[in-house]
Amino acid sequence: MPAREPWPGLVLYHLFKWPVVAPTFWWYLRGRVEGFEYVPRRGAFVAVCNHASDFDPPLVSCALGRPVAYMAKAELFQVPVLATLIRWYGAFPVQRGTSDRQAIQAALTALRQGWATGIFLSGTRTPDGRVTEPKLGAALIAAKAQVPLLPVMLWGTQHIRPPGCRWPRSTPVTIRIAPPVAPPADTQREHLTQVTWDCCRILNQLHDQGR
Repeated sequence: MPAREPWPGLVLYHLFKWPVVAPTFWWYLRGRVEGFEYVPRRGAFVAVCNHASDFDPPLVSCALGRPVAYMAKAELFQVPVLATLIRWYGAFPVQRGTSDRQAIQAALTALRQGWATGIFLSGTRTPDGRVTEPKLGAALIAAKAQVPLLPVMLWGTQHIRPPGCRWPRSTPVTIRIAPPVAPPADTQREHLTQVTWDCCRILNQLHDQGR
């Protein structure tokens, strides 16, 4: 397994991060990152996150200092230039309405290429950013790839663009990173469930610390 993601993804990451994402996070959103020392500098891992905003994926990548691959709707990959760019940036296509098997295989491919791969533990956005019904997908992917899970908590992103708000607001955002969690030893449901709920508890404990 490669030690790092392919170089086109790394180049695009920095081209997008420094002029756009980093100024937005550090200045406009008054961003704060805690636990950066826990981020693996080399090797693949699963960043398991809570989710409250469409802005979460680039903010996680910015905070971790590494590109993070996420799933994206398959329609985006039908646009020639855009398809190439988002593939280089780590996105992998998932058909809406299909089984999770496609998403799992795409995530495993990204991990084999050396990417950090982002998975939202709740599977969708939650109004307050807390995780109440965690899905087993992140633990399953980590078990199959035998890579660690890195809990990454985002606090305050639900206020960036709340319902009815047209433009992103300047609201404080905090990202907390916990020490990596070992992957399940196998794909037995009881082991996946235990690790999933461990990650859920970690994320919610970090979230409850507030700003």
